[in-house]
Amino acid sequence: MGFVSPTTLLVSFNFLRHKQCYKDKRKLPPGEMGFPLKGETMEFFNAQRRNQLFEEFVHPRILKHGKIFRTRIMGSPTVVVNGAEANKFLLSNEFKLVKSSWPSSSVELMGRDSIMEKDGERHRFLRGVIGTSLGYAGLELLVLKLCNSVQFHLATNWKGQHKISLYRSTKVLSFSVVFECLLGIKVEPGLLDTFERMLEGVFSPAVMFPGSKFWRAKKARVEIEKMLVKVVREKRREMEGSMGREPDGMLLSKLVIDNVVLLVFAAHDTTFAVAMTFKMLAKHPDCFGKLLQEHVAIMSNKRWGENLTMKHEIVLWTTYGTHYNEEYFKDPMSFNPSRFEEGIPQYAFIPFGGRPRWFLLHPDEPVAMDPLPFPSLGMPIRISPKYT
Repeated sequence: MGFVSPTTLLVSFNFLRHKQCYKDKRKLPPGEMGFPLKGETMEFFNAQRRNQLFEEFVHPRILKHGKIFRTRIMGSPTVVVNGAEANKFLLSNEFKLVKSSWPSSSVELMGRDSIMEKDGERHRFLRGVIGTSLGYAGLELLVLKLCNSVQFHLATNWKGQHKISLYRSTKVLSFSVVFECLLGIKVEPGLLDTFERMLEGVFSPAVMFPGSKFWRAKKARVEIEKMLVKVVREKRREMEGSMGREPDGMLLSKLVIDNVVLLVFAAHDTTFAVAMTFKMLAKHPDCFGKLLQEHVAIMSNKRWGENLTMKHEIVLWTTYGTHYNEEYFKDPMSFNPSRFEEGIPQYAFIPFGGRPRWFLLHPDEPVAMDPLPFPSLGMPIRISPKYT
């Protein structure tokens, strides 16, 4: 696939600032720093916007300077590294010679108390707290809520429709799952739009100029913080059964708010991955058929509306048990292609599942980056009943 993952993007933002390296310029890798402050920022972002970051920015510089080269991005001297040896060096020397960092705009909008800004013991502690909620045991308790959210979303946004923006629909669903299922916060009208305004500025230059992305993002962050402070206080009162306000209350609120914002950002990031899964399934009917066949098998053992229960019994489902049944096909063992000219009962002939009934309207829709990947046209799909 042609898009560059957010992880690859962040590597370019991991500024390698080794003091000894700066003391002796002869040890610096080759490269071009461009104009002061500006550097090669525009070339970097223009290539990224077209989803050609490697082809137009990284690869030409590898050919010119080698696998490790230096440049200047967003005003900061930056070393871009490529290859297995460089990966080994970075991963084995984290918190020793190098340290992961985020652009100042990201830190301002995500919050300095979010897990992305912590390291060492503090990072491990927060990761443990968050991991408890998102681990197997925590998610197991949310299965019913998740199922209800998905069903409600499909009934509200898909039922009776013929054309859907899959990317937008996936974002709305992911957002409601994070807030209502994981956080227990009701999604108010306009909340998603406010978060999206904030997320647009996460990787933009941190310039507080009226009308700029970062300026709009900061205003949206203030709105979000007001809403979350209110929610956190209400939740705390419910838990403590008291109207009192403990001394470290605001500190705790800041910690919760910053990590809630980061969690929403992470969910927003994975929305593209979910949408691309649909796209790849649509472009590879054989894989879609296998997936559909698996779900048809599950449905055949469940009553309508019954929840899935994973028990220890093994169910062996075979297509030939139906295809060789004379109840559906006369003389099933004989070669008779004309038999398919007649009507076939639903689910009687399913060599590749039940055949897809949703279609990409633009199969070759390009992927854009700003700075996270997204389908440039919103990935519209056409849906229709499986059987008519």
